[in-house]
Amino acid sequence: MVKIKVKGHEFEPVTIRDSFDRRATQYKNKIITSLRQLGLTVDDIDIKHESTVLKKSAASVSWYLNKHHLHYSHYSRNKYVENLYIVFKVIDLEITALLEERVTLEEFIREFSEDTDVVEKRKDARTVLGLTHDINDSKVIDKAYKDLAKEHHPDTEKGNVEKFKEINNAHKLLKKELV
Repeated sequence: MVKIKVKGHEFEPVTIRDSFDRRATQYKNKIITSLRQLGLTVDDIDIKHESTVLKKSAASVSWYLNKHHLHYSHYSRNKYVENLYIVFKVIDLEITALLEERVTLEEFIREFSEDTDVVEKRKDARTVLGLTHDINDSKVIDKAYKDLAKEHHPDTEKGNVEKFKEINNAHKLLKKELV
């Protein structure tokens, strides 16, 4: 199987063929166990619950550490449960790096820092790119970005620096979600 690269880590993706709900519960518990290594409690952790773990949906987790709202989500696999596995792997690898002092606490916080209103910002970013709020296909997002960036590039006749910046920022925000 081909390894995937996520947030600087390379590992085997998992293909789940049965016991989907049970596997999703296992990955949620593994995420909680990993985050507990940082002194967090279940009350500090919010894992997005998807009622249909087979549908294509982003998996995400938010937590608070040292008064910072941290968040990670992933959406490249065909099933929520497989995306949840990737969320678990990335968080576990990053926590291991922190505990082994390969990264500092500040670097860890910076890697996962997000505003508490990140969901609204992502909806707004999709609107800026002319997309519906449920679009998560990176190819569709990239195409919308490229078309708008070309149209509003400051070096063109219709160019608009502020609109171009807004388009770039929207694309960056959505790419962070889908990486």
